[in-house]
Amino acid sequence: MSELKLMKGNEALAEALIRVGADAYFGYPITPQSEVIEYLMTERPELRTGMVVLQAESEIAAINMVYGAASTGKKVLTSSSSPGISLKLEGISYLAGAELPAVIVNVVRGGPGLGTIQPSQADYFQSVKGGGHGDYKLYVLAPASVQEMADFVEDAFDIAFKYRAPVLILSDGVIGQMMEKVYLKEQVPRLTNEELIEKYGSWAVTGKTKGRERNIITSLDLQSEKMEARVRHLMKKYEQMEQEDMRYEKIQCDDAEYLIVAYGSSARISQKTVELARKKGIKVGLLRPITLFPYPKKPLMDLTPQLKGILSVELNAGQMIEDVQLSVEFKVPVAHFGRTGGVIHTPEEILEALQQKINNTWN
Repeated sequence: MSELKLMKGNEALAEALIRVGADAYFGYPITPQSEVIEYLMTERPELRTGMVVLQAESEIAAINMVYGAASTGKKVLTSSSSPGISLKLEGISYLAGAELPAVIVNVVRGGPGLGTIQPSQADYFQSVKGGGHGDYKLYVLAPASVQEMADFVEDAFDIAFKYRAPVLILSDGVIGQMMEKVYLKEQVPRLTNEELIEKYGSWAVTGKTKGRERNIITSLDLQSEKMEARVRHLMKKYEQMEQEDMRYEKIQCDDAEYLIVAYGSSARISQKTVELARKKGIKVGLLRPITLFPYPKKPLMDLTPQLKGILSVELNAGQMIEDVQLSVEFKVPVAHFGRTGGVIHTPEEILEALQQKINNTWN
């Protein structure tokens, strides 16, 4: 049954994974996302729904287990944090190349290297610019609340199976570790093998039986022309994502003269900045990309005639700012404000940075 609970973001995601009728979770502990696998191990979903939960021997093993399970049409997820995702990138590229639906969760920590266990958004480039080898994209959802950590599990699986593609939920240590009230939906039953074959038997590896030929899944094609055709097919899917499944949120943008663009935890913090700025008589709005790919280019461009400046607020040294600049085609000046190393900016710091740009550069 549905219920309202006080939960950490990581725990809410794990509970939502059980309730969405997932078949398996393969992972490996790493701070600050270890609560995902810890919660699943405690809840024993194999007794509740028959879902498999397995701690692999490494991140590389976990992503290859995802590849194997996804190839059978099963609903499967893995989670990690920044260096762990780096280890999974080869497997993620294979998932994209083989057109397999799967969900990957990154609860981002500071880097590069082992970095820190504190929150960061420095995996933006890795997430939206490919990350692994070859021409591919990930559909990327960026939650900004514990509720979205839960809700985006279902959304991610819907997109993954719609396009037969891996989907990334890009969170961070703030959203993963914070506690909020979360509404949890009712349990969805797992598909039976018969239902799975009926829905996904045209492509999934479900065995050769009377009246049904076996499917072969691979990302390998040694003929250049065929490989080019495969890549073009993938590009058409990404174009369809941009046309049909781009998501964003606008806050007080109707009369805004200045705009903050921020996602995830930075967007939450920036909401308070907008409130503080408005009290000072500064007309500031917030545009929050919910999907980082596909990126909300058109909504940003549509706001350009009324804007004097844009501030890209990120927990990094400046990564998303490039997509903001490209979206507005440099018609509006765009500046960056961010903290790194796990330091979290405050609403007042963001407002100060905005005021400095307004006073010294944008007027």
